[in-house]
Amino acid sequence: MDLGHYILVGRTPILVDLLTWAKWVENFDNRLIAVTEDKGFRVSTVFLGLDHNFGRGDPILFETMIFGGPLNEQMWRYATYREAERGHEDAVTQARIAHARVKAIADAAGVKSATE
Repeated sequence: MDLGHYILVGRTPILVDLLTWAKWVENFDNRLIAVTEDKGFRVSTVFLGLDHNFGRGDPILFETMIFGGPLNEQMWRYATYREAERGHEDAVTQARIAHARVKAIADAAGVKSATE
């Protein structure tokens, strides 16, 4: 199954041949949209470069994932750069809220939370 190979030109995904894609993805900075590190978690949003919708509808080309904290390994995928930017900010907000909730529970119990 051909997933479709895409590169970003500015904020626009462009369908390309395999060789062009392979050269482009060698540089991870080409794919990095945003990274936020805070309070023991990291939120990363990247351009995937392959259609994760597998040809069924609009290509799904972007992904946000949380590493660490109460929402560790939560993930969302998007079709557009704009959706990915918004999704990144939403994930950061969700991770901060989850951290605050865990901390409040730990504080009320008189223990140090694992997220500190």
